[in-house]
Amino acid sequence: MNFLRIFLLALYLLVVGCGTVGKDFDSLNVEKIQNNVTTQLEILDWFGLPYKEGTENNYTMWTYQVDTWQAIGEGQSKGLVILFDEKNVVKAHRYESN
Repeated sequence: MNFLRIFLLALYLLVVGCGTVGKDFDSLNVEKIQNNVTTQLEILDWFGLPYKEGTENNYTMWTYQVDTWQAIGEGQSKGLVILFDEKNVVKAHRYESN
């Protein structure tokens, strides 16, 4: 019975020590993005709805992001920020991952 309690406690600690924030996205499509060419509709088709929406200097900004962590081992993170011009075309974008 003690072994079962220890096992359940260890399992609980592993589950509590893991988590995810954000929404995963297909990072292979990042290569397709071209500033001053790619439209907002294409971005929506390739990545789906963004995790966050906002504005910067009166331009629409979409953020795709997912961060995972775990009790054992290294967590992972990737993020894509896209800024659209007034015609809903990509003005600038930045992708980061570890």
